[in-house]
Amino acid sequence: MGLSVTLIQKIHEALDEIRPMLQKDGGDIEFIKFENNIVYVSLKGACKRCPFSLMTMRFGVEEALKRNVSSCVTVMVVP
Repeated sequence: MGLSVTLIQKIHEALDEIRPMLQKDGGDIEFIKFENNIVYVSLKGACKRCPFSLMTMRFGVEEALKRNVSSCVTVMVVP
């Protein structure tokens, strides 16, 4: 079953919501795929080495996705 354009668009909108915060600190985030209610992303720049990246993922990225996409969505970081 293919993903709807609307769902992918909502994921991108959620990531765009937190992107300025990441870019302000020299980082960024890239959407990789959505599978089994998991959004796979890759951290870029300073975010890859940041000791606070776990908190950013949990309280920034995951919360934005839950608000905009679905409450059952989780986030997985891939290299």
